[in-house]
Amino acid sequence: MSDKAITILYIDDEEHNLHSFKASFRKQYDITITSSVMEAEHILTTKDFCIILADQRMPIMTGVQFFEKIRLDYPKPIRILITGHTDITAAIDAINKGEVFRFIDKPWDYKYVENAITHAYDIYKTREDLKQRNIELQKANEELDKFVYSASHDLRAPLMSVLGIVNLALLEEDVKSQNEYLELIRQSVKKLDTFIINIIDYYKNARGVPVVTDISFEELVTEVQATIQYLPEYGNLKMTTDIDQSGIFRSDVMKLRIIFNNLINNAIKFQDKNKPNPFVHLTVKSTETDATITVEDNGSGIKDSDQDKIFKMFYRAGATNSGSGIGLYIVHEAISKLGGDISVNSKIGQGSIFEINIPSILN
Repeated sequence: MSDKAITILYIDDEEHNLHSFKASFRKQYDITITSSVMEAEHILTTKDFCIILADQRMPIMTGVQFFEKIRLDYPKPIRILITGHTDITAAIDAINKGEVFRFIDKPWDYKYVENAITHAYDIYKTREDLKQRNIELQKANEELDKFVYSASHDLRAPLMSVLGIVNLALLEEDVKSQNEYLELIRQSVKKLDTFIINIIDYYKNARGVPVVTDISFEELVTEVQATIQYLPEYGNLKMTTDIDQSGIFRSDVMKLRIIFNNLINNAIKFQDKNKPNPFVHLTVKSTETDATITVEDNGSGIKDSDQDKIFKMFYRAGATNSGSGIGLYIVHEAISKLGGDISVNSKIGQGSIFEINIPSILN
């Protein structure tokens, strides 16, 4: 079975051993060979390897000495020692100094070597998966701490505002003033509702089981437009779309809906009310392999110093009342889960362009 993901570096001062090994396993693995330990050290600086095999008896240094020398700088590869002169002292040195996973005796047996490589790669993959999971767990814990603190503040603030306005309204006898208070209450409740919707989107994106289906961008955009056209902020905003879809694009429709909803809502929220013709223009170009989505507006724009921070959780560019600070974070996370990327180009007073590239999920 071929597995070119397994990269192997083999060092042996006997050329015929190197070529014999490569000829035997070249169709299965990505193999690099060298007869020089000095060249091997240079190769390690240019390429990542899953497994390193080294002969024990070499002129400049032994295989154990080579492993001992490189193990701190290159701890990830699994090390296998090849020797025809095994003794108990060499074995102890190999385990203690070189952290050798397995010994292979010369002349080596094809099946035994294949089995050793398979087990070595299993260990390598398990370690890498564990390392990645630890990184993700640390990130999740940090985000959870920040989420709990910021969410509790952002949920409580509108409620306290409503409570204070209600108390003022109860003391007011003038109907006009009471209506003004009701409008302030409506704004606070809407802000609270928006934040709760963002929390739901965050949960769906983080915990929801992905469902991959054929995507019709026309239908998806029509659905999103239907949910935003009655927003008070929509006003005289002109929204245009340009959708060019050829072939079948497959993806997670829930994550795409989250992306479209948040980006378009953001463009509407940050429109420049002083401009006579505010607009949002959505462009989608999709093929069976990938899709490029662009959301352009002539709104208030984003400062250069904020553009590399707006995708962080609870980061608010500009005023603190500009939103929940979670929408663009959710967009970024959804795009990452789909294997895509997002970029922003924005100028204060001119507007913003968000561009997203997402691959089709082919299997």
